[in-house]
Amino acid sequence: SVPAASGLAEMGAHWIHGPSPGNPVFRLASQYGLLAPEAALEENQQAEAGGHPPLPSVTYSSSGRVLSPKAVSEARDLFYALLASTRAFQGSREPPAPSVGQYLRAEIARRVPTMAGGVEDARRLQLAVLAACLKLECCISGTHSMDLVALEPFGEYVSLPGLDCTFPGGYSSLSERLLSALPEGTVLLNKPVRTIRWRGSFREEGDDSRDFPVRVECEDGDAFLADHVIVTVPLGFLKERHQEFFQPPLPERKVEAIQRLGFGTNNKIFLEFEQPFWEPEQQLLEVVWEDESPLEEPSADLEANWFKKLIGFVVLQPPEQHGHVLCGFIAGKESEHMETLSDAEVLSAMTRLLRRLTGNPSLPAPRSMLRSRWHSAPYTRGSYSYVAVGGSGDDIDVLAQPLPEDPQDPR
Repeated sequence: SVPAASGLAEMGAHWIHGPSPGNPVFRLASQYGLLAPEAALEENQQAEAGGHPPLPSVTYSSSGRVLSPKAVSEARDLFYALLASTRAFQGSREPPAPSVGQYLRAEIARRVPTMAGGVEDARRLQLAVLAACLKLECCISGTHSMDLVALEPFGEYVSLPGLDCTFPGGYSSLSERLLSALPEGTVLLNKPVRTIRWRGSFREEGDDSRDFPVRVECEDGDAFLADHVIVTVPLGFLKERHQEFFQPPLPERKVEAIQRLGFGTNNKIFLEFEQPFWEPEQQLLEVVWEDESPLEEPSADLEANWFKKLIGFVVLQPPEQHGHVLCGFIAGKESEHMETLSDAEVLSAMTRLLRRLTGNPSLPAPRSMLRSRWHSAPYTRGSYSYVAVGGSGDDIDVLAQPLPEDPQDPR
């Protein structure tokens, strides 16, 4: 959480998804009193939002008009019905397609003739809304394309009940509370680790009384001896650096799990405005490109079209705390391309985009812009993982198992 505009911007996690008793983050946040009173309401904890909380929204199209809520919801309902149907293939030996994307597209193609009562313009619009739904799903799965996400294990992802909520004092207020319980000086920050030697026999200088099996070596030359080490680095870092990071190298099973699992990028772009151009009740501004369809390949020209992957903007709530701030979400290769641009280039692209969507060529430019860059972050290299085609939920379990694989002596 970083100070931004008149409030906070969450550069990483934004919501507690499914804030209810089965969610450990929610339990801790409640225990520490870090949530707003309505987040703890019994009915909010029991609401089944299915991972897609309904926010009061407006949908802008690339032709500068607001789309009819009926047309949008019709296509969206179809999309979520198809997405829910993927659960049927969990554990299936022969799913109808390798990936979620291929399955969804085949199902959409099957329904095209009957879509929108067969009226061509209305059908094109429904396909454009479905293409926007796929982009949103890329953000949720942290992937470039749903064609990369495996169909069979997709149903293993379970959404907990509860209406998503945020931390009034920022998500970091949770880690700060956890840290405050530890003795001072316990946690060392800005101390990158170069190598973990996990199968040796190491002694403290001048102390021959005991051996340690683990030696953690830092980039600044410091080293720490230990009986056990818990490694929680992101999968993106492991994909790039596991070979030199662990000595001896990880066993083949672990390496294969690292390689099979997917790890993509989802970024945020925060835009602050002097005055809102949206209505007070609107909490989500969605974007639909009318010339797009899930049945056609999107343009590969990132430089010209990267901003088209943006799914829209969430209005930060409440404005009394945050000012008039929109938070855009963008995933995949387009998101990674955005990281290579200057602040001025991103701000200019966002201004042009919003003028086009609202049909208002004189819409004032945002007064400030802030963005995350998770792919460029050297110890992260992306945002979060998904089970990729060729992988399974077992890969996650394999990664979590201790080494050596002797439960009596985990290092």
